[in-house]
Amino acid sequence: MSALFLGVDLGSSGLRLSVLAPEGAPGGNPDSPLLSGEGSYGGPFEDPEAWRQGLIRLMESVPAEIRSRISALALDGTSGTLMACHADGSRPAPPLDRALPYHLACPEQAAAMAALLEQTPAAANHPAASASGSLARALRLQAMAREAGLASRLLLRHQADWLMGWLLDDWRWGEEGNNVRLGWDLQRRRWLGTVAEGIGSDVLPQVRPSGSVLGRLGPTAAEALGLPGDCRVVAGSTDANASVLAADPGEADGIAVLGTTLVLKQFVPAPLAGAGISNHRVAGRWLAGGASNAGAGILRRFFNDGQIAELSRQIDPNRPTGLALRPLSRPGERFPVDDPALEPILGPRPVSDARYLQALLEGLTTIEVAGWQRLRELGGPPLQRVITVGGGARNSQWRALRTRAVGVPVLNRPKRTAALGMALLARASDRMGAEPPPPQP
Repeated sequence: MSALFLGVDLGSSGLRLSVLAPEGAPGGNPDSPLLSGEGSYGGPFEDPEAWRQGLIRLMESVPAEIRSRISALALDGTSGTLMACHADGSRPAPPLDRALPYHLACPEQAAAMAALLEQTPAAANHPAASASGSLARALRLQAMAREAGLASRLLLRHQADWLMGWLLDDWRWGEEGNNVRLGWDLQRRRWLGTVAEGIGSDVLPQVRPSGSVLGRLGPTAAEALGLPGDCRVVAGSTDANASVLAADPGEADGIAVLGTTLVLKQFVPAPLAGAGISNHRVAGRWLAGGASNAGAGILRRFFNDGQIAELSRQIDPNRPTGLALRPLSRPGERFPVDDPALEPILGPRPVSDARYLQALLEGLTTIEVAGWQRLRELGGPPLQRVITVGGGARNSQWRALRTRAVGVPVLNRPKRTAALGMALLARASDRMGAEPPPPQP
């Protein structure tokens, strides 16, 4: 039987998986993978144990015959969700047992961040310099550890890297894209400024490129997941970058990820510099973009999925509501403006639920348009079309609103999930070796 390839997406609202067969085989086409599935964490998003148990439960839904054939896997996580752990991956006592989520800003760490990044030209507009970046959260976690009187040094790991450590039974590694917001410089392939000295090189991960084969599954994870012991673990990516891999965009395409949060990406000739902008290397090309704190997640505060589908059918995209909402789920924004104090505007609410849903979608569309304009101002190439992935890609009325506002064709590809992007990455690693790389000096 042929080998299979597993991709896992650790999103802000739950987990998803995709299984691909070899290219050309039944189940090997990205638009019709062999198997797809999703599940909940079963606990608070900030609880790392919920990530692990959610993955175990989700894998139980995969037939044993398919699990026995998986030869490589990769997973992505929410960029910026950071936690502290001991060298063996175990979590310290509360409150340090919980992760600090991607949307949490830590403005009280501004002076400490500035000291670590002082006189570093590359840090001026780097995501790590933002109060909403992982570096600020790392400093808060270390301050919390000091307040708790912890004598031992705690490792700092992002969501995907911590779970990847459990898969390997080795928490040394970190994937480069997940660590950009912590201060990893992709161009120079080192930590910015004095981040390594100030945070501690012993608590930071040894960073490897996305797609690197890091080793084989550890026996504990293999047994818990029902996977072969020789299954390779591949360094994954962020959830947004995974969606880009799945979308397979062209040179002039923009990629809009309409998930719990709104993420905009496009390939660029060289990295862009600006507040709230992240640059990543994906498939050998530079990918620039930003992530808003607004997104489709705000819709579920007011409506369930069935209501959203029914009310959307009542929307006439040619009749704007005239309302100017700013549908942030909480105070603070990252992109297209970097403002930790920016307040949501969720009212006034009209009597008609369909009209209110339309106003929320119009507000999200306004943020998207501002995001594309911001990327263009910073040197991004003009868009010829926008490829949409994520849950919001299923909404045709939202697509019509966006097409009018963005001014270029908007394509919806709801089947091109982040989990699929990770399965494609795992499949691409099929010809690489399975032994972990040597430690960094």
